[in-house]
Amino acid sequence: MHALFLGAGFSKWAADLPVASQLFDFKIEPYGPREKIKLNRVKDIKKGWDEKNPQGQAEQFISYALNTSKRDKETVLWYVVRRLSDPFIWQEYHAGKWRRHVLMIDENRKYKRPGVVDTQRFLTKFLGPSLAGIITTNYDILLEYALGTKRFHYGIPNEILIGRGSYPVSQWRNPITLKGTIPLAKIHGSISWDEYGHYTDGRRALTGKALIVPPVPDKQPHQSLIFQWKMAKKILSKSTRIVFFGFSFNPLDKPVLELLKSTGNSVKSVMIIDTQPNFNALHKLYRNAKVASGKPPPDGNKEITDWCNEW
Repeated sequence: MHALFLGAGFSKWAADLPVASQLFDFKIEPYGPREKIKLNRVKDIKKGWDEKNPQGQAEQFISYALNTSKRDKETVLWYVVRRLSDPFIWQEYHAGKWRRHVLMIDENRKYKRPGVVDTQRFLTKFLGPSLAGIITTNYDILLEYALGTKRFHYGIPNEILIGRGSYPVSQWRNPITLKGTIPLAKIHGSISWDEYGHYTDGRRALTGKALIVPPVPDKQPHQSLIFQWKMAKKILSKSTRIVFFGFSFNPLDKPVLELLKSTGNSVKSVMIIDTQPNFNALHKLYRNAKVASGKPPPDGNKEITDWCNEW
């Protein structure tokens, strides 16, 4: 059995979504005066912090913002999830006014959005009965777009996702159900989740109310995500082969590294896909495993295919 472990570098490769150090590039299109006010507020907070911390990192800034006023905390969290969902948000005029939409999982128009097709092509190499599951630290829903509701579940097969109320009517009459067999463990949460459940799209990103573990130093598991961590451990415990794509093995991600270490003795082969693979961290976690590496596709297609063929 094998598992896929996908970090921020995966979404950067597939859809040019920012890694933590690039989050505050402010490349979002604000919709309406309220979002403009929020965006300007984040810029002001960040500018003030940068002046006092010229060598500071994005994770440190987010940690600072989360421990200031409630308003600043909510505004910075709104920006983080909004930035990671911006390529999948658009505005259309209908029923007499402009309305914002966030791409739903099974929409056909997803193929016109960045990263979806490339993600599908990559995943195809690993799909099959030997795939124990997919684990990701990413909040975006690229994987959900690429897999579709007939291929994955969040740990509960046939889970019914929460829709947009009575719009569209087709969704109200035929609720979207996760009918797939591939477990998808999102251990740091998702822009399509909140405290109440899992949704058909990333609409939580518009309000900033998504259930995520913010990118701060020394991230800790959220109580509402314990089930996801247990599922991730179950996936890893079944796997003798693991593919890591775009995961940096940052020593500050202690809970994640401990999770990997807890099941490391049974792993026989590891494939790391990265522009700068962290071999030192890999060898510490998987002392008995054979390690292969490759660049992200298309440059690394041969190495990835060779690894798959070997097993």
